[in-house]
Amino acid sequence: MHVHRLKFSSSAVLACVVLLVAACSDGADSPGTTTGGTASTASSGSSATSGGAENAGAGGTAGGGTGGAGGPGSGGMGGGSDGVGGTAGDGGAAGGSAGAGGGPAFQPCPASGPCKIMPFGDSITQGFNVAGGYRAPLFHLALEADRDITFVGSASDYSVPTVDGVTFPRNHEGHGGWTIEGSNGIAQLVGTSIPNYQPNIITLMIGTNDINGNINRADAPNRLGKLLDSIFMRDPNILVVLAQIVPTRTDATNNAIMAYNAAMPDLVSTRVSMGQHIVLVDMYTAFTSDTNYRQTLLGDNLHPNQAGYNRMADVWFEALSPYLR
Repeated sequence: MHVHRLKFSSSAVLACVVLLVAACSDGADSPGTTTGGTASTASSGSSATSGGAENAGAGGTAGGGTGGAGGPGSGGMGGGSDGVGGTAGDGGAAGGSAGAGGGPAFQPCPASGPCKIMPFGDSITQGFNVAGGYRAPLFHLALEADRDITFVGSASDYSVPTVDGVTFPRNHEGHGGWTIEGSNGIAQLVGTSIPNYQPNIITLMIGTNDINGNINRADAPNRLGKLLDSIFMRDPNILVVLAQIVPTRTDATNNAIMAYNAAMPDLVSTRVSMGQHIVLVDMYTAFTSDTNYRQTLLGDNLHPNQAGYNRMADVWFEALSPYLR
């Protein structure tokens, strides 16, 4: 299978990637060594937000702090203009700081062999509408960059046999219709999937069905926080790449999505301060930066089309690439 890709500029991708990674220094942080800079104003206008108006621009990026022995630091926090609350700005391609080799000091992937990534979420992770979902174009990007990855998980549906002539790793942990917790909640899988498949990295996007189904929306960020805690309790050395969820075609649902997404930077920064390794990416702005995204990036009310999954893969890879070998 050849993955057809939608053109998406690297600067636009960077505006949607927020790197908030725990510092690994034994000593106290010093200014400019383990934390990213504050967000600057983009020449095109508005700062990046956790939703905002649906025609919001890509927003300002943050200057990452310089690298020191302490390891990766947190990204700069950008101001929001949507009244719901801003998301963090871009912390820089190496998590706001770099180790001696120019990359992040924290390395979740093994020195040899493929880095095991567990795509974790609902039907959008599964790949509904397009076989392979974001996983196939993400695998293509890894092959193109000569990075060694594989996908792990208990499911293998909505997959493709090959990508660019290479056997596609079919496994994932995406489950259609599932929520954060409950009888059909992905939280119940943490106790089995992490010990069984031992992922180095989790790409996590969940909450669409909670918000779209109006399942105690106000408590959804708390449920997400508990899910994150359960993941790190199972493996404190794992890297979680958490995505703010994509928009729908419905304005009222998008207002609720923006409120849910706006809670994520605090969830992330709290866990970074506890020494956990987590990266936040803004899939919402990656879609709404295209004012016609309802037609160009969505295949129905909730799910991306091929171009939308390609867009997601670009954002995932921008966040993952500093950590891959």
